[in-house]
Amino acid sequence: MSASVPARIATWLVALLVGLVYGAAGTIAHGYALGWFPVGLILAVTGCGALLLAVRLLTSDRWSTLATGLGMIVATLVFSGSGPGGSVVVPQTGMAVTWTFAVPILVALAVAWPDRVLRTAR
Repeated sequence: MSASVPARIATWLVALLVGLVYGAAGTIAHGYALGWFPVGLILAVTGCGALLLAVRLLTSDRWSTLATGLGMIVATLVFSGSGPGGSVVVPQTGMAVTWTFAVPILVALAVAWPDRVLRTAR
């Protein structure tokens, strides 16, 4: 059974908002480290990957997953730039560059992953 157009659009908007929240949280927290261990980066990548996986598996819709990923990418881009006063939330470090590239790679993997194929009994 196919969902109605308003329900699909509402799903995409909610997915976009959730992606914005996860992207903002990951962008702010990715720089946390305990000594040499990048705890924030690992948690941010794991959390965003898990969210994309959950949206893809629960909705079986690439567009919802793409909306979630676009929210993450937009939040990453907005928070990575300099603010109106010239302040920088995310300084250009190795972890920041890793985070900046990890988000679109995760989104591309989640959206491009093949659909599940049910095997029929012979």
